Amino acid sequence: MSRHFRALTLLLLLAACGGGYDSAPRNLNDACSILRQRPTYERAFKATQRKWGVPINVQMAFIYQESKFKSDARTPYKYVLGVLPMGRQSSAYGYAQALDATWKQYQKETRSRSAKRNNIRDASDFIGWYMTETRNRNGISLTNARHQYLAYHEGHTGYSRGTWRRKSWLVRVSQEVENRSQMYRAQLRNCRKL
Repeated sequence: MSRHFRALTLLLLLAACGGGYDSAPRNLNDACSILRQRPTYERAFKATQRKWGVPINVQMAFIYQESKFKSDARTPYKYVLGVLPMGRQSSAYGYAQALDATWKQYQKETRSRSAKRNNIRDASDFIGWYMTETRNRNGISLTNARHQYLAYHEGHTGYSRGTWRRKSWLVRVSQEVENRSQMYRAQLRNCRKL
């Protein structure tokens, strides 16, 4: 085997292992900048929009709120006596901060057993799947980032029971998600064609 062929093979193997992003993009307040820095995000968001009908700006606002575009985001640790770590606050992980049980349900229902929460395409598809289920169960439009986020946070049953109404902090956060969604929407109209 020639030296060039071995070098090319090694380079291809290394490239195949990569593809993920260890850090968040810069300037998270600019949707166009995010997509220029991370072309794989744009492809993932477009695929989800085609498959589930969830607008790109809504997907981006959810991911911003849940993980600030960090692929390996986790909830903080809980501490005993303020010092001893006692595990994470929940099993939420990845771009979409999907819980273990909900992620397993997604994998089963979509037949995506190999889907990973730290993969932007899978996380984006998860958001599309979850929001479509929210629309079907609770009648919330896919463009209504505020109420979709409330249902995302509280779960379908919690949303329909109105548990979010007693959480002023969550109502505030859901409005921030809506505002960011609208901001991203305006920005996406003015950057290169999507």
